[in-house]
Amino acid sequence: MRDIVKAFRRPPIRPLPVRPRDRNGGFPRLSDGPMLLDGAQGLRCLASPRHALLAENLGKPSLWVNIKDLWYKAPDRGPMRIVSAADVEAALDFESLVERLRQAFRRDIVVPLRHHHTVETPDGVDATLLLMPAWQTGRHIGIKMVTIFPGNAERGLPAVMGAYLLLDGETGSPLAMIDGPMLTARRTAAASALAASYLARPDCERLLMVGTGTLAPQLILAHAAVRPIRNVLVWGRTEDKAAKLAKRLNRSDFRVQHTTDLEDAARGAHIISCATLSVEPLIAGEWLQNGQHLDLVGGFRPDMRETDDMAIRRARVFVDTRAGACTEAGDIVQPLESGVLDPDDIAADLFELTRGERAGRRFYDQITLFKSVGTAIEDLAAAQLTVERV
Repeated sequence: MRDIVKAFRRPPIRPLPVRPRDRNGGFPRLSDGPMLLDGAQGLRCLASPRHALLAENLGKPSLWVNIKDLWYKAPDRGPMRIVSAADVEAALDFESLVERLRQAFRRDIVVPLRHHHTVETPDGVDATLLLMPAWQTGRHIGIKMVTIFPGNAERGLPAVMGAYLLLDGETGSPLAMIDGPMLTARRTAAASALAASYLARPDCERLLMVGTGTLAPQLILAHAAVRPIRNVLVWGRTEDKAAKLAKRLNRSDFRVQHTTDLEDAARGAHIISCATLSVEPLIAGEWLQNGQHLDLVGGFRPDMRETDDMAIRRARVFVDTRAGACTEAGDIVQPLESGVLDPDDIAADLFELTRGERAGRRFYDQITLFKSVGTAIEDLAAAQLTVERV
């Protein structure tokens, strides 16, 4: 009897996480008074003091709490992981990422239209805020938040910054916060490489990289992962940046040099990849040679252009997604508005290419053009692969 009285006099302890079901799968009946908790398994049963003493005598670990102090906590999945840019780069080799994107475009992933907002800045150059959600039922939910500040180059900062949040698809609990710029750079380059695997000639060896920003080295390496690239020329508005990039990537079996003659470099390339923020065409259609593949990555607003109408007329046009390219990409929007390009002239998107619904390159001498603006499918697929590997 003395032990029973002593049990009732034990001071209340801090609330503890308990499970909504007991070990037998039933829901306990809540009432006031003491409760016996299993220290390892959570809620065991409602217990009288006598039952509690019996349990303790049997050597089962237990704690006394008051019912009114109990609160429910979902099963702990561990702390949300913070994935750095270095971890992302190490996890996403281009061979694996290209194949993961290929599978992602074949699956049913829900992708609402991205939120695209113009943000005024003190220096008068408008910035851009992008919000890109996507989810795969029962697996994951993801959302990328991206800012694009063109004036950042003068501050020594990347023009594109952001973060990616990956959530559990069953509970909504946060799983990882992933470095946005590196995830974006890797998946964007991989998407271009995925398109090139259908559109570029199998024997392509010469690549022209137009642009020297964050995406440039990623695009060079991504294209080299799907085609036997051996010689690369880099062109940029600032020659010094082009020279530094070429020096960083150059090696004995992979020759990378910079150039100041954009026209001559474009005429001699097998693949031309553009990743700039230009609002005026850089690649002229009259420069294009039979059999070339033109990869346009940079222009993500209707007022941006990386090539001219002549290139659109001469090439067979492909896009990553019709909804995005036809509303956001100046290289597609402007020709559509002027009548140079008809919506039916767009040969295929990545959904149709990866599923075999439309053909890519039809013959050796055909000029192909791929315009990407990005899609949250790519972000989700890259985030999933990243979390699997880190």
